[in-house]
Amino acid sequence: MRPFFKTWLTICLLLPLAAHATNREQRLPNVNGYTPKSHASAPSSKNKQTVKRSSQLSGVNSTLVPPMATKESSNVLSRAVNVLGTPYRWGGSTPSKGFDCSGLVKYAFNDATFDLPRTSNAMASGHGEKVDRNDLKPGDLIFFKLKSRRVNHVAIYLGNDRFIHAPRRGKSVSIDTLKKPYWESHYVVAKRVLPKEQNALRVVQR
Repeated sequence: MRPFFKTWLTICLLLPLAAHATNREQRLPNVNGYTPKSHASAPSSKNKQTVKRSSQLSGVNSTLVPPMATKESSNVLSRAVNVLGTPYRWGGSTPSKGFDCSGLVKYAFNDATFDLPRTSNAMASGHGEKVDRNDLKPGDLIFFKLKSRRVNHVAIYLGNDRFIHAPRRGKSVSIDTLKKPYWESHYVVAKRVLPKEQNALRVVQR
């Protein structure tokens, strides 16, 4: 792939990130999980304790997953897009040797900033915070089950239902879409991976 085309594609993919950074909180739920009601009816005295208990449980269970910083997500997407066209190779994790799906993710998410395991199943099982499909942001990881009972494929979300991945033998690193029935039917979960420092801070705050 020509360098000029890669540069142009990178710019086109990264421009929307600025917009995500400015309005990302609009789609996040309220911090305490409580949404004010428009009507003025109050619960009866018989139900006050039940309502109070439900409100407390909602506040405990509702957790916000902060978006990845714009600079970090831009770096991840840039590294991934710059290796478009690199041939698939099982166990590969460098542009010179090729990539498998998790090898591409490891390469895009610099180990100096992020701490990711090597396999897609391990990434899905114990790393990152689960995010709803409707709240996907550029840089999130999306996982699939392809002819398997467990997660065995991972891709990097780009935005607008598109993702970049290393598909399989005989293919190259490419961009695809979740709108295709095949990927939609094999979609399992999405995770948001935070940098080491930010993730450690969240653990301490808990």
